[in-house]
Amino acid sequence: MKLTVLGATGGVGKEVVRQALDAGHQVAAVVRDPARLSINHSALEVVTADVTVPGALRPALAGREAVISCLGPRTRKDAGIASMATRSVLKAMEAGDVRRLVVISAVPVGPMPEGEGFLYARIALPLLRRFLRDVYADLAAMEAEIRRSATEWTVVRPPRLTDRPLTGTYRRVVGGNVPRGHTISRADTAHAMLAVLDDPATLKQAVGVAY
Repeated sequence: MKLTVLGATGGVGKEVVRQALDAGHQVAAVVRDPARLSINHSALEVVTADVTVPGALRPALAGREAVISCLGPRTRKDAGIASMATRSVLKAMEAGDVRRLVVISAVPVGPMPEGEGFLYARIALPLLRRFLRDVYADLAAMEAEIRRSATEWTVVRPPRLTDRPLTGTYRRVVGGNVPRGHTISRADTAHAMLAVLDDPATLKQAVGVAY
């Protein structure tokens, strides 16, 4: 496929780019600083653009079949970037007639899974939601924007991300979160985002992923 990857210099974004190229896809990686993307490949095009400006994104979406967005707030100070950038992305996709969209969100934005442990459900997750409430409010607003769009979207919700290597072995719940699944690597999150691209069961669904 011809893919556009947003947030390509982040931990998950780099993995998406690397794995997509390994799988034979053509990738346009949208970045703010090209020096931060240390990947070279004949099928890779690096595009410097402001993701909050729809017009700046349109050249990176021209002729593409899908967009994978790894954008999101890295700290509480960044809260707001996910929803703001997503509005821009949706406008650029509409103008460029690109339909397929896969985005990363986070477990706390979704529902509590059945069978979750008491300590996590009653103590750890509520504390996390309170401490990072602005971050999760931003991601929730992003998801709401996507649900209102005409795109063929999938939201992937991982728990705490680690730097463990790619395994390709993890659990997945379409329409919910994984019970008692509290970590997943950035590499396997990227694998999951690529895997949903041509999976009709994930269209207009949030997908929880975890070990």
